[in-house]
Amino acid sequence: MSTFDSIRRFEASLLAFAACLVLLNQPAAAQRRVSAQAPIVLHAARLLQVDTGAILQPGEVLVEDHRILAVGTTVEHPAGAKVIDLGNTTLTPGMIDAHVHLFLHPGAEDLQTVIESVPWRTILAEQAAKDDVMAGFTAERDMGTEGAGSADTAVRNAINQGIIPGPRLRISGNAIDLLGGHEDANRYNPAQHVLSNADYANSAEQIVEVMREQHKEGSDFAKIYETGSDRMIDGALHTPYQYTAAQLTAAVEEAHRLGTFVAVHAMGEPGTLYAAQAGVASIDHATQLSDETVRLMKEKGIFAVPTFTIFDYFAHHRESQDQAAAEAEMLDYKIREFKKQVAAGVSFAVGSDVGPFPHGTQARELTLMVQYGMKPLAVLQADMINGAKLLGWQGQIGELKPGYYADIIAVPGNPLDDISTCEHVSFVMKNGVILRQ
Repeated sequence: MSTFDSIRRFEASLLAFAACLVLLNQPAAAQRRVSAQAPIVLHAARLLQVDTGAILQPGEVLVEDHRILAVGTTVEHPAGAKVIDLGNTTLTPGMIDAHVHLFLHPGAEDLQTVIESVPWRTILAEQAAKDDVMAGFTAERDMGTEGAGSADTAVRNAINQGIIPGPRLRISGNAIDLLGGHEDANRYNPAQHVLSNADYANSAEQIVEVMREQHKEGSDFAKIYETGSDRMIDGALHTPYQYTAAQLTAAVEEAHRLGTFVAVHAMGEPGTLYAAQAGVASIDHATQLSDETVRLMKEKGIFAVPTFTIFDYFAHHRESQDQAAAEAEMLDYKIREFKKQVAAGVSFAVGSDVGPFPHGTQARELTLMVQYGMKPLAVLQADMINGAKLLGWQGQIGELKPGYYADIIAVPGNPLDDISTCEHVSFVMKNGVILRQ
């Protein structure tokens, strides 16, 4: 053997040894990716087919990589598959909260944006995202960072890259309001120039300009404050509008150009009507809807997102009895109007407005919607099927079907018999990865 051949063999040996070292020292994340591809079979006493309301007994789901391969009373158990028996539970799609505030926590909401730094609030938002997904909410729409700008872009991206646990997110950055409007620090001394919790826009042109800046910073949609502040006077709701129908239409047209959508905070008329005329994607809170507003919402496929939980929470957690009484009056009014909306055939999505009350507890929204007039299956369909449509993930999440992402939870008992079981999630899988068991 020549000296040249010896050198070549020695180099080849070194390369082979180096390759072995690389394989032995793969990052943990890379190893998890390999193991995540092994098939998983979930078995439970029941499985809910949310589109039809059918209950499979027992229920099984075959998951491989990030997607559902098969669903039935029994499915194939491939060689090497991990079988997980979840006992006397019901398998359902992961829940969807279409109205959350990751950057808020219980306490003085306006002071959080003044006292707490954006980095600190971002850390808390990461914890909030974890609490929500562990409670079974595998997808959410963050409806404004309340003064933290585009910090939710970083939280969403960190979740998508697997750096932190959390739900799939659609984010808006700051909400948009006008000078002196909702969330504009109106209770402070004007001489202190305390900033709004939202981004100012006082005309259609400024709305479009703000939307473009937010889109550049990573927003998925625009959240606009359309009404506020809210008062009950002699049993009637009074809530001034902020933008005209023409101004909201300019926002919707710009959103369509960007391939996104507009969601509005709108408590009552005429703001809710203007929002419906403009063709927004959802009217959030939607306490008061006129017959014409309802007609337009049904015609244009606009969802109402009631957010009962925040009203219920404030009715029981206020500093004074007078404040609590005012919140209770608003809630009673909202319940009466909701019953009319249900009877009129309004399409609902489920959003809790979690943030001012503790993250991870918002499944109470489903319980309250049933308590105030909807059937359990209708609420679950509003949450999962309509929620997926509203967030732009229709046909990908919200149902347990082959080809869908494996966002799956398990709840004790049967949610069609007792919707409050959704408040006691015992198993969470998101994107084929088990987060809670």
